[in-house]
Amino acid sequence: MIHVINQIIKFGLESNLTINKNERDLLLEKSLINIYSLYFDINYDYDNADFKEYNEHKYEDIRKNVEQNFPDFGFYSNALDILNLENKDNFELGDAADDLTDIILDLLQIKWRIENINLNDGLWYFQLIFLPIHSNILLIY
Repeated sequence: MIHVINQIIKFGLESNLTINKNERDLLLEKSLINIYSLYFDINYDYDNADFKEYNEHKYEDIRKNVEQNFPDFGFYSNALDILNLENKDNFELGDAADDLTDIILDLLQIKWRIENINLNDGLWYFQLIFLPIHSNILLIY
């Protein structure tokens, strides 16, 4: 799991990666599919202990790197109800750079929990937040 997380978070932690566009896009797509599929294989034992606090990364720093690494990312339309495509009020505007930034921030916390607390806590947190929050975003990419 950490390997897949590292493949995705590097787009937010490193600026101006030297990967050509086709390889970059394919790597992101494969990594998002891999992380999405890992969700369905989670097994953990819940631990109700108190643990140290997570030191969050800054949204602005991650977003800046995502924008540098994906300069072609922009806004997109998303249908709220795919069975009602004729209704102009049925669409919302999405921001691909914001979506990937949010995914990276969540993956950074999952990775931190695995490395600093324990695997069970990281998997619990992954199951708690990842798919319910990011499933519609992952399907867009």
